[in-house]
Amino acid sequence: MMLAASRKTLLINAACLLLLAWLYGGDLRDALQARDAEVSAFTALPPLVPPAVVLVLAALALGGVVWGLLRRRGDDFKGYRLLPIVLVGGLFVDLVLAERRSPLSSVDMASISLQHFQGLAQELATPEAVPSEPAVLHRLLEKLGRPPYLVRGKPAGQYTLQVRQDCQGPVSSASGLQPGTFIYCVAPGRKGAWITLVGLPAERRFGLPDVLSVNGEVRFVLVQPALPESETPEDEAFRDLGPTGGEVPPDRPGDPAPPPRP
Repeated sequence: MMLAASRKTLLINAACLLLLAWLYGGDLRDALQARDAEVSAFTALPPLVPPAVVLVLAALALGGVVWGLLRRRGDDFKGYRLLPIVLVGGLFVDLVLAERRSPLSSVDMASISLQHFQGLAQELATPEAVPSEPAVLHRLLEKLGRPPYLVRGKPAGQYTLQVRQDCQGPVSSASGLQPGTFIYCVAPGRKGAWITLVGLPAERRFGLPDVLSVNGEVRFVLVQPALPESETPEDEAFRDLGPTGGEVPPDRPGDPAPPPRP
């Protein structure tokens, strides 16, 4: 008389089932949600068919396991191997498809675009002032490609620009603006400018458009009047706007950021 499956076999099958549900159930949920969400943090629409196929195969494999248990089959029953086979096969397909995907997330790509736009605007700065003419700044957008977001399942359009005058700091909210909008805030007297980008916070993959932020802190960059040739330019790394509204430079968190150079 054959013995029932051992505890080890049951644990292996249970672990495989949980991994399949977590990995491919999550992929299927993302693929469905990205098709309807206002904004999605994806550069392309997630595939719907592959995770659905894996989940169907997992359901069939689970049926084989249940049948074996009801028949009190022992560890030599081949049906107990189906869930591990489906898991390994799914992971192998993921590995092959991963070669075609960009290793950068939407947050990474948006941050690169933000820094690239800052560099282009900085090149137009003079020792007396930063650029502030919308027509001049709009031309810079042609060099940036497309925003790394989906809008209701379709790739976002071109980057856009909103220029604001007489600002006291970077914008921390983006009500009514579309993803891919640079908000260029010019300080009084054109002594500096803060740039933020509308997208999604790093902690969210779906939702309404908002200013790009990381860990609750708005991500922004500075444009400053050009330094004389005898001076060495400062490192224009990202700045963050803390939850309390204070600017926090990346090298000394908690200290106030220096104002734009006169």
